[in-house]
Amino acid sequence: MDFLITLACTTAACFLLRNPVKRFPVLFYVLAAALDMLFLVGCFGLLPWFAWSGLLVLMRRCLLAFSLFTVVMFVGVLPAGSKARAWLAPVRGELSLVACILAAGHVGFYVASYAPRMLAGGAVEPAIAASLALALVLLALLAVLGVTSLKSVRTRMASTPWKRLQRLAYPFYLLACAHVACSLLPAALHGGTAAQASIVAYAAVAAAYLALRLMRFAMDRRRARAAAQRAGI
Repeated sequence: MDFLITLACTTAACFLLRNPVKRFPVLFYVLAAALDMLFLVGCFGLLPWFAWSGLLVLMRRCLLAFSLFTVVMFVGVLPAGSKARAWLAPVRGELSLVACILAAGHVGFYVASYAPRMLAGGAVEPAIAASLALALVLLALLAVLGVTSLKSVRTRMASTPWKRLQRLAYPFYLLACAHVACSLLPAALHGGTAAQASIVAYAAVAAAYLALRLMRFAMDRRRARAAAQRAGI
């Protein structure tokens, strides 16, 4: 439920703040980095409980970053002529980079939590081990997608290789859903209703995205074939 609420609020914020994000992207990058710093400060118990409880949900569980990635991915599968796509498509790169910066806080927290245990040879549940393995892959993809989302990098790269690299966003998003499911699985298997509900919510969003992505792919291929036929005539 927390994920769906965060996703709804994040989607509304993206629509409302679209123009400021487009005009002042660096401001939002700085704000995202500031949230990371606040979260790390809170990890040492230096924040009041009401501030820490909010950051704990949004940052440690990566809900805010994942919700932003979800908005970015769904914009890409909306119909070409839709108003929502036309409104948000110009800021997909900026929103992606904000999400990457926010995800850094989540990554830092779990590296600090699990690295000592892994180095010491401590036992880790299979589902958590799978989640950590996926996290390493996601971290590599996140670095590539984050760097290539920078406007200075986009403008210097040729269009075709840039588009090919950006297609890594598809496996990244689906692997992120799998990563979340693996991390929640132990609690869900032990009867945790919140974890079970969260897995269902993430799975539903991932399934909806995959269905829309396949539909968009089929539509794009039909358009390309029709254009080729017209050109041949």
